Amino acid sequence: MLILIEKFGYVPAWMASATLIFLRYLIMAGFLFFLFYYIRPAKIKKWKIQKSFPSAKKVWSEIGHSLMSALVFALFGLILALLRKHGFTAIYTDISLYGYGWLPLSFLLLFLIHDTYFYWMHRLLHRPPFFKIMHKVHHQSFNPTPWAAMSFHPLEAVLEIAIIPITALLLPMHPGVLIAFAFWSLIWNVLGHGGYELFPSGFVKHPIFKWVNTATHHNMHHLKSRGNYGLYFNFWDRIMGTNFPDYEETFEAVKRRAGASANGQSIQRNIHRKSA
Repeated sequence: MLILIEKFGYVPAWMASATLIFLRYLIMAGFLFFLFYYIRPAKIKKWKIQKSFPSAKKVWSEIGHSLMSALVFALFGLILALLRKHGFTAIYTDISLYGYGWLPLSFLLLFLIHDTYFYWMHRLLHRPPFFKIMHKVHHQSFNPTPWAAMSFHPLEAVLEIAIIPITALLLPMHPGVLIAFAFWSLIWNVLGHGGYELFPSGFVKHPIFKWVNTATHHNMHHLKSRGNYGLYFNFWDRIMGTNFPDYEETFEAVKRRAGASANGQSIQRNIHRKSA
């Protein structure tokens, strides 16, 4: 970013960064949307959480708001670059300062910090007047697609990204960690809003995996609005009692429906073979 600023100026650097952010999003969300909502192979279609599909108008609205979010995220990238230039951040480039072991550890810490921040920020956004002013835009996608991952009101986009520069002021991080986290966070959000449950049956009742959130978890949040506030993990929802009571049953119902669909297709294939 600093190179872009020095070579082209602030506004061109901002536009270039926003373009790169949206292109990255376009590739990830676009691929899953094309696979899940256009090709819809039988093996994947059975994993659809809500049986219905959103209208084209809803999808274009998600894309439009996502483009606005890319502009906001790029602006914060510009701010972070300027803070780093003037020595206000803990970002470093010399790996020997903290060693290679700090790279995955700092990634994990950023991961946990973001998860905690998101849960409490998300709960705040569901309180009046914040929901009506900001968060209502995201909840227009009551049956979300991969394009909903960045579909925010500009003010919510500010809150969504603000934790990154704040953390960078205090936590030593290599630029590579920030880049890796940006990709991981986007992938997780796109899958979480994808509308399909990819985890296997029994996942939400496993003693370890139950602490990881699923697409069903977030899809229920979009459908019912309140509850299921977590992002990566299910720690805070379980501790604070904000999981929907029927979350685990809904997850298993989706997987049972997928299993029944698979069995039905298998029976049809066997009948076809016998009649051939």
